[in-house]
Amino acid sequence: MSSTLSAALTNEQPSRLGPIRQTYAGTETFPPLTRAYTQVSQVVRETGLLRRTEWFYLVVGIALALGFGGVITGFILLGDSWFQLLMAGALGILFTQVAFLAHEAAHRQILASGPANLRLARILAAGVVGISLSWWDAKHTRHHGNPNRVGKDPDIEVDTVSFLEEDAAKSRGLVRMITRRQGWLFFPLLTLEGLNLHVLGLRHLLSRGPVKGRWLELALIALRFAVVLVPVFLLLPAGMAFAFVGVQLAVFGVYMGASFAPNHKGMPIIAHDAKLDFFSKQVRTSRNVSGGWWATVLMGGLNYQVEHHLFPNMPRPHLAKAREIVRDYCATLDVPYTETTLWRSYGIVIDYLNRVGLAARDPFDCPASAQFGRA
Repeated sequence: MSSTLSAALTNEQPSRLGPIRQTYAGTETFPPLTRAYTQVSQVVRETGLLRRTEWFYLVVGIALALGFGGVITGFILLGDSWFQLLMAGALGILFTQVAFLAHEAAHRQILASGPANLRLARILAAGVVGISLSWWDAKHTRHHGNPNRVGKDPDIEVDTVSFLEEDAAKSRGLVRMITRRQGWLFFPLLTLEGLNLHVLGLRHLLSRGPVKGRWLELALIALRFAVVLVPVFLLLPAGMAFAFVGVQLAVFGVYMGASFAPNHKGMPIIAHDAKLDFFSKQVRTSRNVSGGWWATVLMGGLNYQVEHHLFPNMPRPHLAKAREIVRDYCATLDVPYTETTLWRSYGIVIDYLNRVGLAARDPFDCPASAQFGRA
């Protein structure tokens, strides 16, 4: 632990927090760590971890540009061949990596000024990935303010999959059938998430009411789809072209969902009226993924979810160093710090969703209950 952090901790006695409710009924008040975030953020600033790292993002940008160049070259050379689906998969991976950059730019991590970051984020999100930045930014800002809080975090609202037992119990028809086995179906359903993200963004842009950057984003998205789809349908047979687009969207959706799912799914749910200080709220509801540099490359820095939620404008290369500071701080204050492997996190997510899905099952679904019912 750094000397600065040790000195800061001498001014505050560790305070043990009770566990966060796993249910969402009633009110629970938690002893606040009023100075926790102030102290740890002071150490982070003094260590220089909030400084911009334009050189890193320049290298990433060049690597992605080379990747797109390689896919375009491969697409042209392969011609009328089903091996084009490999290019489609590669394109889905590249679009996800660009989405990571758009996420970081929207958090003001890349460039020096806020407006410059916002312009870059809009170009990357709408012009390259084809997703509305204004839709995503409004949703993501609410999530960061209240992760896993009932009624305030849009990421735990129903979207085919139910993340709360109350929502699972209300499901009907086909959705209810899916909800009953939603843990096992979660990753197959992600093959449709790419299409879903495009549709939700367009629905937002075409909705009534004020939308910031509406026409610019619509123009960028239209240009993006023209650049991507026109060559595919001009140079490939119709069946192969549709397969190309389907594979690209499926890979994009699975990659996006698999990168964001480990962050909060299966972590404690906070009641809508519970009282919790900022530091504890962000740490207790977030999960890190171990693995070091390879996980950082694979997940675009989302593997350091605890640190990202505490310092959302911290550049990706500094998150690993911030992790050491935050872990020491949590250990001293006895605040749970969650970190696990990528595969283990997927197992946790599947198990959690299956347990939530039980609320959608009838009480006599199990064979034993049915047997007793006939007796």
